[in-house]
Amino acid sequence: MDLYLLIFTSEDYRAEQIYKCHQELFMALEKHFTLHLVPYTEVDHIPAGAYKMPFIADGCVADVVIRNFSIFPYPITILSDGQNNSLAAALEIAAWIRTKDMRATIIYGKVSDMVRQVLFHYQAFAAKHKLKGKRIGLIGTPAPWLVASHADYLLTNRRWGVNFIDIPAEEVYKLYYGITDEEVGVEASILANRAQACQDTTPEDLLREMRLYYATKQVCEKYQLDAVTLSSFSMYQDLKSTGCLAVALLNDEDIPAGSEGDLQAIMTLLMVKVLTGQQGFIANPSFIDVGKNEVLLAHDTIGTKMAERFILRSHFDTEKGIAVQGILHEGEVTVFKCGSECLDEYYVSPGYLTENTNIISLCRTQLLVKLGKPVEYFLRNPLGNHHILIQGNYCDIIQEFMQQNRCKLRD
Repeated sequence: MDLYLLIFTSEDYRAEQIYKCHQELFMALEKHFTLHLVPYTEVDHIPAGAYKMPFIADGCVADVVIRNFSIFPYPITILSDGQNNSLAAALEIAAWIRTKDMRATIIYGKVSDMVRQVLFHYQAFAAKHKLKGKRIGLIGTPAPWLVASHADYLLTNRRWGVNFIDIPAEEVYKLYYGITDEEVGVEASILANRAQACQDTTPEDLLREMRLYYATKQVCEKYQLDAVTLSSFSMYQDLKSTGCLAVALLNDEDIPAGSEGDLQAIMTLLMVKVLTGQQGFIANPSFIDVGKNEVLLAHDTIGTKMAERFILRSHFDTEKGIAVQGILHEGEVTVFKCGSECLDEYYVSPGYLTENTNIISLCRTQLLVKLGKPVEYFLRNPLGNHHILIQGNYCDIIQEFMQQNRCKLRD
């Protein structure tokens, strides 16, 4: 990993002298990066798209910086270790930038903390670049009950570089009818043997859902999709299959997949994959206990590899087909959603998964989470219905990523 530091110094630039003065920080950074010290006057020599950050080397450069702040990556993050009054200069610079209604952040503190912040910053920077050019397929149309979960294709592309691809459901249907039970039988049997149990389902249900999984996977390959969301409502009407199993197995194969045609949820799921490498669980907040600050997240599908064990069951709403009931370990989790029509707002909270419930009136996978932020958010100012649960605490890197991309936090 290359890190280009734009050096601002009031003295004649001498690389060896700069390095010696800030040696503790630079040596710590070199454990993670190939470090390049570049005087700000030579910014044009830095490769296009490279990871770079301004470094304030002493306290007499504020006037020089504000004359050249246009060369900084935006939103602006300034690195300062405090040597030679550099923190004082960084504070003055950041205050001036904010008077222009622009965001400026200073990375400063203990060397270990500074390195950690730079690594978060780089991880978010790299994730944004990985998102560019990604293709999300919408097979069919969004479910009619998702009235606040759409996305503006043009504005989303401009902000994130992601392309939404509309694909007629009929393409999947045609492939579905061309796949025989014999073609999917072995894999269906292996899946059934992996499951802890099969409840309220038939072998015919499993074969039908596996055929839909095969067909959807072929469409993903044809359109070179990086993520996909299915119109499960229309698929059940036309095929008597909900796609829950297809969604679970695609997620297992590192293709973020969701149901109901929810564009905001699938974009969030893709972000999770690119940023953390983890699977996510798209779920409905189904019960909220304000007193205990708990939310019960439920849905009919989850990646089988995300679960400690899983049960194949019937779909809750229709009592037909196949749904996946995942059982997860108790432990730290993150609840995250990128939403609004322009995908420029977000919610993120740490939490703790306390229980896998089995309430008869809810979708099959049910996870009770004690949130780290006030649960009233869901009642007062929610970003729609579906939210994504991730195993582990990823709040800091998500916060860094969303702030770098100038998104507004909802609480």
